[in-house]
Amino acid sequence: HVQLVESGGGSVQAGGSLRLSCAASRYLFSGSICMAWFRQAPGKQREGVAASYRGGRTKYYPDSVKGRFSISKDNAKNTLYLQMNSLKPEDTAMYYCATGSPGYDGSCRYNYWGQGTQVTVS
Repeated sequence: HVQLVESGGGSVQAGGSLRLSCAASRYLFSGSICMAWFRQAPGKQREGVAASYRGGRTKYYPDSVKGRFSISKDNAKNTLYLQMNSLKPEDTAMYYCATGSPGYDGSCRYNYWGQGTQVTVS
């Protein structure tokens, strides 16, 4: 069964904005300590673009999107969001949401993934 479903992708011009949504099952949403957004462009490796830990008390963004992307969640709706502003052509990729929990070393293991939503910036 699909437990994570992304939506909100589309085509925008450089400088534009998009808000991606990730609807999760209540069990995954409430039970996952680690929540994140990843992206992957054709021929390139997958990279994390935003992560939320400890119920949203700790957030992480790589330098490539820092100041432009923002991760948030709505507990009542069991939904994770990624607000993307000042989009650049380099942001073009398939975006995925993922959830999981810390492994034995404390690092997050993202074992649940959505099917992805395409973002194209021109």
